[in-house]
Amino acid sequence: MQPTGRRSGKLQTPLSRRATILQALSVCVNAARHPLPDFAGRGRVRRPRILTFEITSPYPFLCYSLPRMNDFRELIDLAAESLGGAVLYANDDFFAEKENLLHAAAPVWKEHEYTDRGKWMDGWESRRKRAPGHDFAIIRLGLPGVVRGVVVDTSYFRGNYPEACSIEGCFAAPDSDVESLLSGEWFELLPKSGLSGDSQNLFEIETPWTVTHLRFNIFPDGGVARLRVHGEVVPDWKRGGGLGNEIDLAAAEHGGEVLTCSDMFFGSRQNLIMPGRSMNMSGGWETKRRRGPGHDWAIVRLATEGELRRIEIDTNHFKGNYPDTASIEGTSTSDTDLTGAEWTEVLPCTKLQAHTRHLFADELTNRGPFTHLRLNVFPDGGVSRLRAHGVATSAGMESQVVLRVNSLPDPRMELLACCGSNVWADGVAAARPFKSWEDLTARVDAIWWNAGREAWLEAFRAHPRIGERSTSQRWASREQAGTNVASDETLAALASGNREYEERFGHIFIICATGRPAEEMLAELWRRLENTVDEELKVAAEEQRKITHLRLRKLVTG
Repeated sequence: MQPTGRRSGKLQTPLSRRATILQALSVCVNAARHPLPDFAGRGRVRRPRILTFEITSPYPFLCYSLPRMNDFRELIDLAAESLGGAVLYANDDFFAEKENLLHAAAPVWKEHEYTDRGKWMDGWESRRKRAPGHDFAIIRLGLPGVVRGVVVDTSYFRGNYPEACSIEGCFAAPDSDVESLLSGEWFELLPKSGLSGDSQNLFEIETPWTVTHLRFNIFPDGGVARLRVHGEVVPDWKRGGGLGNEIDLAAAEHGGEVLTCSDMFFGSRQNLIMPGRSMNMSGGWETKRRRGPGHDWAIVRLATEGELRRIEIDTNHFKGNYPDTASIEGTSTSDTDLTGAEWTEVLPCTKLQAHTRHLFADELTNRGPFTHLRLNVFPDGGVSRLRAHGVATSAGMESQVVLRVNSLPDPRMELLACCGSNVWADGVAAARPFKSWEDLTARVDAIWWNAGREAWLEAFRAHPRIGERSTSQRWASREQAGTNVASDETLAALASGNREYEERFGHIFIICATGRPAEEMLAELWRRLENTVDEELKVAAEEQRKITHLRLRKLVTG
């Protein structure tokens, strides 16, 4: 196995302690490499999948490998029931219901529990297959996103677990029915991979595409207790009303993530940004009791860069264990390493109350823009939710456009809404990934100018004429809003000018109409009628380029 990380350093350890250190290292390594018996009376043996990294030192005997935490499990479970995840279909769930796959609680064993169909099992279990084929389930993710890893948990399935599994993904409307999903196009996320019984089987996923649904295949049949699907949220901003509105910048459903924290002994840090209010204390972030100096904290990466309007700190259900005070700081950086980040006060140290929603607006001393927030709690305790309501900056919107274009399995339909040339859309899709908004716009412009005359004319034909009412093209109607208040005389002149223009140049009059009154567009039409055919084709192509840039932003603003 290749090392997944490397740490170097000089350990100031006297050589006289060599034997003691070697003995300690031997214990660590053996604990990682050898199976541990289960003392709960079930007689099972667990052998965790070990990811290792190498620690180097100037002393040869101090070079060793230690277990490394599987990072993808720190990401949000995209299939969680609390986020709207659901098992829509299974071809067979004779022994145990398909819905059990996504239950939040860990699976349990009931020694003497039986149903009229057989042994009660906490998971999804199909009957024994006596014909060719395999069993499968279709899962709708609670949030669309890029899957980074899955946990296939076969706890308590020992003689009845599947031999192997595979996972496919698709990108579809969230309300897609089972029939359309069964006949839809799926792409591979996880190839057919062997499973161990009564174990948590961990698989890293490297496919970079956003998915909304999974097809979980088991070979040939059997039972799986739980399926966890960890990944990064890629919001569908248009369905949510558009990124141009005020949103909770920290929310998980918008792509926020709690990157790290000082401690989460009693409650996961990701709970801070989950939807709704928590049902009890277990649904919040809670640290252990601090017995020394200092305080606890959590760092939230916002969905995108934004300016804050108000903040909410909710201590719901924390009554004897809420923090005494709290403060919030912010920073704006594109660097993933926050070690040297400069933090600015957003909310000064403020007294908190038990079991209370604390709302702050006028109290904010700095509104950003920020990409990250740090919640400090003094000295320790539990917080149910953190909300950071605000609006995305222009740079924040642009970064979300890049994320969406990069991660869609097939972005051509959305690209064609920006520019109606198939040659251009195919070229942009093939040029992914893009590093930034500047990289995206530079490369889509180059593809546009190299596309040629026929591709340009195809794009022009996708537009309605200036001054025509179009109910089928929502973006065009908004862009031509200046004609909605034009006089009948001006509209008649536009119609006459459009006819003369098309007779002269062979294509419709193209102009970036956003923010322009009808009279101004009419004057521009008359002026451009003086151009030669070749001159006007290039002018129209430049207007289409401007429209394309504006419409790319609308992929996230709606």
